[in-house]
Amino acid sequence: MEVKEFCDRYYVDRNGTASLKWDALQTRFGDPDLISMWVADMEFRTPECVTDALAKRVAHGIFGYSFVPDSYYEAVMDWEKDHHGYQLKKEWMRVSPGVVAALYWSVNMYTQPGDSVIIMTPVYYPFHNCVKDSGRNLVTCDLIYDQGVYTIDYEGFEKAIVENGVKMYILCSPHNPAGRVWKEEELERMLEICARHNVLVISDEIHQDLVFGGHRHIPAATIAGGRYADRMITAFASSKTFNLATCLTSTIVIENEELRKTWDDFVKVYNSVEVNVFGITAVEAALRGGEEWYQGVKKVICSNYETVVEEMKEFPGVHIAPLEGTYLVFMDLRDYVPADDVRDFTQEKCRLAVDYGEWFGENWKGFIRLNMGTHPDIVKKAVENIKENLRKRNA
Repeated sequence: MEVKEFCDRYYVDRNGTASLKWDALQTRFGDPDLISMWVADMEFRTPECVTDALAKRVAHGIFGYSFVPDSYYEAVMDWEKDHHGYQLKKEWMRVSPGVVAALYWSVNMYTQPGDSVIIMTPVYYPFHNCVKDSGRNLVTCDLIYDQGVYTIDYEGFEKAIVENGVKMYILCSPHNPAGRVWKEEELERMLEICARHNVLVISDEIHQDLVFGGHRHIPAATIAGGRYADRMITAFASSKTFNLATCLTSTIVIENEELRKTWDDFVKVYNSVEVNVFGITAVEAALRGGEEWYQGVKKVICSNYETVVEEMKEFPGVHIAPLEGTYLVFMDLRDYVPADDVRDFTQEKCRLAVDYGEWFGENWKGFIRLNMGTHPDIVKKAVENIKENLRKRNA
């Protein structure tokens, strides 16, 4: 399915639908009339297989207690094997109401108050929040940055682990917002450092399916033939892939039996609720029947990214991270706009609601993150506004 056909078929104006992205602009940004390019969900209806499955479930008319059926686990296992070469076992798998919830749970079940947890910045802001909100010591290690390209500071990473007695590393793979899809050798070197210092790894792989340009997502648990899987928890979901965020259903993979018992004991006490039958239904349907939609949305994301890169060539000092993975573009405006002025420039002049660089780490002020999971016309208007105001500023 090509870009125009996909957009004609699936694009929806979300205003007036209690959308966080569009209807909470006054609350979040103090202005209801901005072009919304921030939070990572899409303006595209989920595939028909999902809405059909949910309609059938609703028509049944009974919404009593449920459980995760074998068919859900089978759908996830088939998808992981077919798309990522990861051969799962049912006994390794757990379900949580979202990857962010799983991050909070993991911090609280596998570390103690005051323990150090490390993240590589710039990185998704709930990584920061789940550590700080839980009374743990947040340790950050900046990625090495060179005009839009991000690489790992291995020496700085290991030094921070040793000096702070780090107990846990929250890995973002693919990396949000840097757009990196980590190579096998990069993952292995990170994991080897963690193994050497007995650091538990929580691998957030929620963007695993949204990988472009010949890059390949490698599940961290499969690195070196699974050498590091025994000290790792992996979290992923269909929420980004198929725009199912509020279905609140994510899959957690824990190969180590002792770590699984810790997970189960914690959940029994702190989250003893039944599963969301609509989330289970939606995810299973998407994984079974959503391949055409999935391939179509990837074409839209690629096209939108290419539009941004092509249009911004007029300003070579605007450094844009190559989009290897995710549908989020991290843009460095500092060569044209002082870091302290970027928020005013973006919101007041360009009329955009974006995620600001400092949300992802204190050293990233002057960057903005733009969402490519939307209609091409919205992307074009956003880029036109940026270009117009850069011209005015630099006239």
